[in-house]
Amino acid sequence: MASNPDPDTILRPINGPARPLSNFLTTFHLVLIVVDPYTHESAWIIETGGRILETFQGADCRCGWLVAGDAEDCKAFLGPWSDRFTTFADADRALIKSLQLTQLPAIVHLGMDATIISEAEGWHPAQWRAVTDNAARLLQWKGPRLPGTKDPAPYDGTAATG
Repeated sequence: MASNPDPDTILRPINGPARPLSNFLTTFHLVLIVVDPYTHESAWIIETGGRILETFQGADCRCGWLVAGDAEDCKAFLGPWSDRFTTFADADRALIKSLQLTQLPAIVHLGMDATIISEAEGWHPAQWRAVTDNAARLLQWKGPRLPGTKDPAPYDGTAATG
């Protein structure tokens, strides 16, 4: 089960300076799609994750990718998605470990106090829909339709700290 991360955990955007997690939460919530660039299971969710991030792009939140790899791996794995949204390289999996995630892919919604508002691990559309519906309600936004017609069938993820 995931737990609230240490707000001092350093996040490394691929296009900016590294800063503590708390610096990314000063004004807005943070919605992250968490993926492992070395697994098929995370690759299968890229388009779905991108669609979710697009949906929340105009809402009062920051949204982006948290990738268990370095900046080069992020760009290679996500392709153009790495430029469309904030992308954090977590090569040492510091934030993933701090969140105590056990399976990737995952979706995590963090409040401005660095607490987990909601999260889901593996790809289970009903669980991800609960996260996005809750985020939409809190942000007074309209969430995405999950699952979408092109989304993969449900599956468990791979080990998050593997």
